[in-house]
Amino acid sequence: DLIRPNTNSVRPAYFNSNPNKFQPLNSIGLAFPFDHNHSLISIYSKTKMPVPIWLAITIGATGIALARVDYNMFFMRFFRDLSRSKARARLHNNKYAMIPVMLGIEKPIKIEDDINAEIVMTITREQLEEMDGFDGAPLYLAIKGRVYDVSAGEKFYGDGKDYHEWVGKDASRSFGTGCRGGIDRTGMECLSSSLEGLTEKELKEIDRWVELYETHDKYTFVGHLVDDPVDEILENVQEEEGTDTEQSSGQTTTENVVA
Repeated sequence: DLIRPNTNSVRPAYFNSNPNKFQPLNSIGLAFPFDHNHSLISIYSKTKMPVPIWLAITIGATGIALARVDYNMFFMRFFRDLSRSKARARLHNNKYAMIPVMLGIEKPIKIEDDINAEIVMTITREQLEEMDGFDGAPLYLAIKGRVYDVSAGEKFYGDGKDYHEWVGKDASRSFGTGCRGGIDRTGMECLSSSLEGLTEKELKEIDRWVELYETHDKYTFVGHLVDDPVDEILENVQEEEGTDTEQSSGQTTTENVVA
């Protein structure tokens, strides 16, 4: 129906089946937004078409949920799962691998321990920090102590890109929580290797990221992340010196009491 002004009334009119005959909208139960006194009138009240309560609640809840979504992390996980599904289809010849992965109901792939772990390359945290893509250095990251070369994904992991916060460190915690800077809900640093206080869901997210790097056709496993042995020696020496100092202090105190 075509709506156009009625020259004989402030109310709008519409064409009925007879194009030469006008009929005011109010006569069919609809309301002009303002009445003759210019007060707002609800279209729903005139048409007796109230908004269903369930619809109002759904819209409100959806709005609240969307306001809390980290869209950046949402899409990062989406494309991660898309890549994982492709890898599963390629490695296991399963063309339906995408369905359970994208629905989040897939069975996790366990990463087996290296058979020849003693000959696998180890990288210290200091060495990993240097693999940040600057001055020709490759792009390395670590997750759950496993180091991967992600240089092939420079457009994602390069300086200024969304994934760069994970480069040059073991940020396992961030992979699980989605927090990529500052302090997370538990009060711990987001970009940390600690898994303390994480939920089962967050731990599962970490395993999904491990699967991505482990099965990706362009990213490669480099080795295991270890603490610098020199630092361990220095820490042991400091602990021994601290113990000796406490024992010496206790002995002196005892002698003074006896005296």
